[in-house]
Amino acid sequence: MHQGTEPRTAAAETALRVLYREITALSRRARSTAARTHPELSLVSFTLLSHLEDRGGCTATDLAAHYALDKSTVSRQVAALEKAGFVERRVPPEDHRVQVLQLTAKGTAVLGEAMRLRGALIRERLADWPEEDLERFAGYLVRYNDAVGG
Repeated sequence: MHQGTEPRTAAAETALRVLYREITALSRRARSTAARTHPELSLVSFTLLSHLEDRGGCTATDLAAHYALDKSTVSRQVAALEKAGFVERRVPPEDHRVQVLQLTAKGTAVLGEAMRLRGALIRERLADWPEEDLERFAGYLVRYNDAVGG
């Protein structure tokens, strides 16, 4: 395993430049796909709603910490999601000082539809990939995301 302090070969440096270019393209495409698949749901909104669904709700402070964002940035995003009727604040009975953000029925529905549409696009793009390549690609993406904190 490469320790990061040793010089890399020219081939490895070329591969890293290609990876950077392709990851950047993937990020741009994700934003574009988000806008096309559900106009009400930006990539940021989709990401926050997905996180809330995965966690069964959390505080805005937890969102800010998880995504390493300023609390005011998260506050603006959450306010937009509340205005759209996708999330609501609930006070848990065990701690009345905390407000937990949770998906509304509308938020669950819009997230489910966006996930279905995005899943269909991914399936279409990868339809002719052999199963072994899909497994390898998925494993590499998990490994990459785990290395940067998921």
